[in-house]
Amino acid sequence: MAARPGRPRPPPAEGATVNPVEQLISRFQDLVAQVPDLVQPLIVLLAGAVPFVEGEGGAVVGVLGGLHPVVAAVAAGTGNLLCVLGVVVLTSRARAAVVTRRSDRVAVGAGAAAPEGEEGTNLAAPAGAGAKPKSNGRQRFDRWLVRFGVPGASLLGPLAVPTPFTAALLVGSGTPRGWVLLWQAVAIVLWTTVATVSAWLALQVVTLV
Repeated sequence: MAARPGRPRPPPAEGATVNPVEQLISRFQDLVAQVPDLVQPLIVLLAGAVPFVEGEGGAVVGVLGGLHPVVAAVAAGTGNLLCVLGVVVLTSRARAAVVTRRSDRVAVGAGAAAPEGEEGTNLAAPAGAGAKPKSNGRQRFDRWLVRFGVPGASLLGPLAVPTPFTAALLVGSGTPRGWVLLWQAVAIVLWTTVATVSAWLALQVVTLV
């Protein structure tokens, strides 16, 4: 099945700075227009799996590339969810390994007397020692997590940090991965739907004009 021609886009204004994420989305859109129809949902799925593009950007790529909005939303959301699932599994395993290693160290040192002046020494590094300053997005996410819990932080998280990073932060802090996956899935469905409907409405307005 022949590929459909891509929608023409005006060139960037002279001297304008191109956002790397916008450039990546543009390249995905061009790719969607160049491949056969049956392959287009796969390209959208891959776009949705890329952090900073995610389900919202992937859905926009699909809609502007000529896919049916429902197909674009499902493909982009699936890619986003698969990425989050992989991050959750890897982060969960890494955290379990760290916890096990610390438990083994505590068990080994439990029978040994601490050197004079070191009683009660904490295994963790002193608060703030060598810590990098948090980004504005991370600070907002932390405030939402304290105020609204995992559900609220998951739903609002895409406004501050990409969903894979949100999932990693939640699992790394000890939140059960099933709970994280549930609310990340809800957030992905919500934001992908919003992006899909917005892109489709914008396309209808442009077409009418």
